[in-house]
Amino acid sequence: MFKKILIANRGEIACRVIRTAKKLGIKTVAVYSDADRDALHVRLADEAVHIGPAPSSQSYIVIDKILEAIRKTGADAVHPGYGFLSENAAFAEALEQEGVAFIGPPVKAIEAMGDKITSKKLAAEAGVSTVPGHMGLIEDADEAVRIASQIGYPVMIKASAGGGGKGMRIAWNDAEAREGFQSSKNEAKSSFGDDRIFIEKFVTQPRHIEIQVLGDKHGNILYLGERECSIQRRNQKVIEEAPSPFLDEATRKAMGEQAVALARAVGYFSAGTVEFIVDGERNFYFLEMNTRLQVEHPVTELITGIDLVEEMIRAAAGEKLRIAQGDVKLNGWAIESRLYAEDPYRNFLPSIGRLTRYRPPAEGGQPDGTVIRNDTGVFEGGEISMHYDPMIAKLCTWAPDRIGAIDAMGRALDDFEVEGIGHNLPFLSAVMDQQRFRDGRLTTAYIAEEFPDGFAGVTASEGQARRLAAVATFIHLRLARRAAQISGVLANHPRSIGADWVATVADHEFALAVTEGAASDTIAFADGENVSVSSEWLPGASHAAFVVDGEAMGVKVTLNGSSMRLRWRGIDAKAYVRSPRVAELARLMPVKLPPDTSKMLLCPMPGVVTSIAVQEGDEVQEGQALATVEAMKMENVLRAEKSGKVKRVAVEPGASLAVDELILEFE
Repeated sequence: MFKKILIANRGEIACRVIRTAKKLGIKTVAVYSDADRDALHVRLADEAVHIGPAPSSQSYIVIDKILEAIRKTGADAVHPGYGFLSENAAFAEALEQEGVAFIGPPVKAIEAMGDKITSKKLAAEAGVSTVPGHMGLIEDADEAVRIASQIGYPVMIKASAGGGGKGMRIAWNDAEAREGFQSSKNEAKSSFGDDRIFIEKFVTQPRHIEIQVLGDKHGNILYLGERECSIQRRNQKVIEEAPSPFLDEATRKAMGEQAVALARAVGYFSAGTVEFIVDGERNFYFLEMNTRLQVEHPVTELITGIDLVEEMIRAAAGEKLRIAQGDVKLNGWAIESRLYAEDPYRNFLPSIGRLTRYRPPAEGGQPDGTVIRNDTGVFEGGEISMHYDPMIAKLCTWAPDRIGAIDAMGRALDDFEVEGIGHNLPFLSAVMDQQRFRDGRLTTAYIAEEFPDGFAGVTASEGQARRLAAVATFIHLRLARRAAQISGVLANHPRSIGADWVATVADHEFALAVTEGAASDTIAFADGENVSVSSEWLPGASHAAFVVDGEAMGVKVTLNGSSMRLRWRGIDAKAYVRSPRVAELARLMPVKLPPDTSKMLLCPMPGVVTSIAVQEGDEVQEGQALATVEAMKMENVLRAEKSGKVKRVAVEPGASLAVDELILEFE
């Protein structure tokens, strides 16, 4: 077994590898850039080596710098995590020449499967079902349009060396094929240093289902069931689960056997994933093989009990697999929610800044028999940098069945506190409560179909607003009683607290009366419903567990003068609790309107302006590209929302902008 492993990566996956290495008694080495000097993976490792400036192109993906760190520390093996150098054949070869083990597959498998064009040809030869498409390289946009027309729209334009949604576009017509080709080419060159592009048919109503494979150097290969990864935005997975709610046992077996056949064809060992697109009739088509560990591997670990990182390490050390295919049993259900530093209210655009609060729910077994796991690479007070992937954490839950796992995830998200940056917690919570998700009716177009106008938060139903009104009233009265106790001691006379109140939550208003009890308050609504509320909440606590009529609610609480902000199940509501007379007067107050920015193009995210497509005086049409902003390795094309004339261009290409900084102004 290895004595010291260097992790050629950062963030949560570096922390994940360190955790298993420590379990096995193996020393670990972290590498870090200028931006990651104080990162969590650096703190957790036994040693740490600085490898360069913040941009990954000058640090994490520079092979010579990783090799230098290996020589300096005497590491005898390297785990590449995912991304960066994890599927770089030149890196694996360089390690072999150094006499250092690569904790991953053989170079031949990386080369074959890392190139999507080659991999599809090999898959077809191995008897794996493949999607129709053009497997040759495409030279320019004109050729891309011609090929796309021949295949038939819609088509998927993809980077040959791509992954993680980078360099990928869907085109529904010639114009989108032309623009998508150039954007994919630019992103591919920036992310992978390889701008080769290919095109394939886009399967409508598709589900993204992948098979986890595991092999050793002795020719043993098996599959560990599947993961459903259909809920995506910009081709980046957001919510994953294992197993899939769609597959039957026959399809699972067929997909698993084809995945193993492909792995065997390239002499594969280690932990890898074969991804498929599955249509509504359970026909499945090979998409790609990731020869590395997948981001969503924890859900497979939760339902199989197999530590995939440990198996990768053992396989690289030459050990035989300790299980056979017949030993693989799928137990229960697991859900993974990717918590991103992306603002769902701004079309999931990246958000950067400092985590002023980061409090995940308690991990491990829960009193109700469910399990919570949180893989992360951040900590409270740490910074989310614009240089890397915006992932904050991967929150996972396990339960004996799917609905149990979903409900456990809803509760865990309620209990997860993140402040200081924009993040997608409200969106994740919203999905958990959607009936379509709970029914398992998923496709890769789920987000676009369920949120066609973008995510604007969850609108509280009357029932949900009523529960939050009960919570708000409890909070208000606890504060009032505390103030009365203080004033009573200071002034030597008690202060009375009324029993009748009006609670307003979002657009809902409730007249109610409160009776204080020893263990809970009873809130009587004007329509006759009585609700009991209890909690250990104390003034100043930003989160607390409330029990409303016997049902637990994890609510985030922010006090703001006479109002309070309550967040629960994706609802972000302002609440007031007033006396009847004050409530009557409040209804007469005018509503403050936001400023008019309809004639401005504002930067929707922190990023760098890579191009300006118009000049002052230009007439633009609705949907026309105006500027491109790059953030976190992704190109974002900003388009005109309506026709107009450009009055002023406020910035030049290369400018670094913050959120809402002016780019263009219209007449």
